[in-house]
Amino acid sequence: MTLDYLIIGAGPAGLQLAALLEAEGRRDYLVLEGAAVPGAFFTRFPRHRQLISINKPHTGSDDPELNLRLDWNSLLTDDDSLLFKHYSRRYFPHADDMVRYLADFARTVKVRYNTRVTRVSRDDTGFTVRAGEETFTAKRLIVATGVSKPYEPDIDGFELAERYDEMPVDPDDYLDQRVLIIGKGNSAFETADALMETTTVIHVAGPSAVRMAWRTHYVGHLRAVNNNFLDTYQLKSANAVLDGDIRRIERDGDGYRVTFSFSRADEVVKELTYDRILACTGFRFDASIFDDSCRPELVIRDRFPAQTDEWESVNVPDLFFAGTISQVRDFKKSTSGFIHGFRYAVRALHRILERRYAGEPWPAGKLDATPKSITDAVIERVNRTSALWQQFGFLADVVTVAGTDARYHEEVPVDYFTRAGLGPADHAFVVTLEYGPEHDQVDPFDITVSRVAQDAVGQAHAAAYLHPVVRWHRDGRVAGVHHLAENLENQWDRPQVHVQPLEAFIERCLQGA
Repeated sequence: MTLDYLIIGAGPAGLQLAALLEAEGRRDYLVLEGAAVPGAFFTRFPRHRQLISINKPHTGSDDPELNLRLDWNSLLTDDDSLLFKHYSRRYFPHADDMVRYLADFARTVKVRYNTRVTRVSRDDTGFTVRAGEETFTAKRLIVATGVSKPYEPDIDGFELAERYDEMPVDPDDYLDQRVLIIGKGNSAFETADALMETTTVIHVAGPSAVRMAWRTHYVGHLRAVNNNFLDTYQLKSANAVLDGDIRRIERDGDGYRVTFSFSRADEVVKELTYDRILACTGFRFDASIFDDSCRPELVIRDRFPAQTDEWESVNVPDLFFAGTISQVRDFKKSTSGFIHGFRYAVRALHRILERRYAGEPWPAGKLDATPKSITDAVIERVNRTSALWQQFGFLADVVTVAGTDARYHEEVPVDYFTRAGLGPADHAFVVTLEYGPEHDQVDPFDITVSRVAQDAVGQAHAAAYLHPVVRWHRDGRVAGVHHLAENLENQWDRPQVHVQPLEAFIERCLQGA
């Protein structure tokens, strides 16, 4: 039997898509999982077992949509018992809590465990997937395997380093040793924080500058929970962050000699010695299961599959991607690499699949085609939506107006709408939540830097903090833009500051001004 949809990987993204197919009554699907449990990634990672995805059960609100802004671990579901708040009360939960959560969520969908895919091929009829002695066929294939293969930078002697996925995590294993950690992401600093008490010296090295998430607003950059190590560097406590390139790693007796080129010291080249070298350089997508008939094109140093605005492979029709490997479309800008981002991307993917293969229109609510009706709908949504909040600048609500008919479409990928549209319309209003264009250049803790006043309607476009942006599309182009003034408590409903200026903007647009 040929399935409509075959999903590879029972991690959060694969389970999310399966749950959406179930809810839609599309039962002609199956999830294949190579491990004995769902979410097997979290049985090993992060190595020191503390997640950096926040969990805040106590929000002061009983609005489930609003609460998802502060819940970075739950999948989208109407079942309150399957929210992550029931599995942990910790702000940064233990990884084992995620394993338990995904095991319960997986019981609601169809998963085949211990079924590791070894080969994928494609012909005119669809995909053939081999897993051991079993063969599966499907019209469409969705790969949700994450990034499972360690990324290895081009460094002479890199194979001498101990990889993040294999290194010991017991701090006593590094007692009185000089340690070099390659990488400047969260895994590198998580490791450095864990080993500070037992090592003599730790150097964290890489060619790029350390970027703080609190400044860039990209949650994959260094998080405060992992940055204790920076204190030990800046307060002269033996450790250091090295900016530059590792040219070579060589054995030196029982240790290692590393040739390092400093990028901020007039290109000084030094030889440094260490007892241990740990590689915390991240992961990449493993494309080895695909044969020549359907091997996807890779991008960003071959770390991710290249994807269209429908999350489809750019060179293999009907091959789609979901989960952290979908981050190629908003790489280091929004949140598609993380559960609290890609759960909405998966829901958008599901709607795209329904539209493309089942002829179903994008779900939409009907509005009166008046400035007041449209304004009220936009204001109500921007004050509640978790999807636009989490996937800022990437997902949008779209209001289409055709004559006297207005429709409100939720959570549409911006680039997908720009290309494909949502049907005939005289006007379209695309609503996003966005930071200012140079928000990552502003130190949010520098009180000498003036900020745009929260009631300065005419200066709202210059705001650096997250705020709603409404773009008027007409005749296939952006014909007007309106920014709502930022607000400390993210409540954009003040009549004279938010509501009336937006209504006036929409009225001018509908009149063709």
